[in-house]
Amino acid sequence: MRKTVDKDNETKTMDNKETPGSENKKSYCKRNTVTSERSHYSPWLSILKKAILLQCIVYISLPVMLGLFPWILGHVVFSHWCTKRIRFPYLVDLTSPAELSLNHTLNFYLSPEEGISLGVWHTVPDSQWEKAQGACPEWYSETLGDGSPVIIYLHGNVGSRAINHRVELVKILSAAGYHVLSLDYRGYGDSSGEPSEVGMTSDALYLYQWVKTRSRTSQVCLWGHSLGTGVATNAAVKIQEQAMELARERARDLSDVTQADLEPSYAVDGVILEAPYTNMEEEVASHPLSMMYQCLPGFESVLHHVMQSNNMVFANDENLKTLTTRVLFLHAEDDNVVPFYMGQKLYQIALQAPRQQYAEDQVRIVSYSESLGYSHNYIYLDPNLASVVGRFLQSKNNNIDRPIVR
Repeated sequence: MRKTVDKDNETKTMDNKETPGSENKKSYCKRNTVTSERSHYSPWLSILKKAILLQCIVYISLPVMLGLFPWILGHVVFSHWCTKRIRFPYLVDLTSPAELSLNHTLNFYLSPEEGISLGVWHTVPDSQWEKAQGACPEWYSETLGDGSPVIIYLHGNVGSRAINHRVELVKILSAAGYHVLSLDYRGYGDSSGEPSEVGMTSDALYLYQWVKTRSRTSQVCLWGHSLGTGVATNAAVKIQEQAMELARERARDLSDVTQADLEPSYAVDGVILEAPYTNMEEEVASHPLSMMYQCLPGFESVLHHVMQSNNMVFANDENLKTLTTRVLFLHAEDDNVVPFYMGQKLYQIALQAPRQQYAEDQVRIVSYSESLGYSHNYIYLDPNLASVVGRFLQSKNNNIDRPIVR
């Protein structure tokens, strides 16, 4: 009996004991299981790591590339390559504006300096449509002095004077009784050369002086859109400075010089700024792509360096501090290129600009509700735009107006 019990206990003991190598086998199985699980997730983890690494490289490389090659940003801001390389808009013959239903428009070219040719369209008021048929360039030039206001249109970046929203605006202004001269800066459209702030401003000044020698007593205004607003205020300030210098020269020959003789004259009859920005550096910094880098240390310094390297300032804010002529701001609340707050800021700056005693200048802003969907390029769709411009041009003897919201 005792032997039987001993055998049972021995059997239980043997059962409880692990056979040699059994522990190693279990450990090996566990390792195999973990390895199998890791190998199952390993490809996805590898792909995720590579994707994150690639994003980091792209994120960091952009400001590095701009710092090393500042001209890249210049090409992006001006975007003139769309015209030269891609011929945007497509299949448009700039020498034949009649193809765009501008049957009372003359295409001609000016040469502000050696090696530079500027393409220009002169659209006469609709009321002169019949006389314009088959008319010679001299006839078009002579009409600039017929008393109708003259608007020099300075477009934004991308494309040429033939882009649809620019053509539609010209049609509206012509129907309202204005002469419109649409300029393609150097490097745009069929104009030669490469764009720069100095060059584009020089182009606008040359066209203005060309018009002034022919316009007699007609009002001459500058209309800038987007990038063109910087060109417009640059040109207006330079014209004002030139007029002030002439006034000083005349005053030297007079014995009864007064303060009024030395103050800036209203050389430009008016400036219209559609979708204006404060300055180019702030505009670039407000772009959604730039906003991604605001938290990156040193990005602001890199951006400032790049802008300086490209000699791009386009300082509307600084220009409006000294500009004494009448200014009309047009800006849509849903502008997705130039933030609406920039137009408001410029309006306040213009109101604070020093003006002559008994000044006849006027500063106005017309804001377009987001519900209208005018965004950056479609303010011309405002059915009251012609009357807004008309009141502005006729407001020379009125006081400063209040903001208008549409």
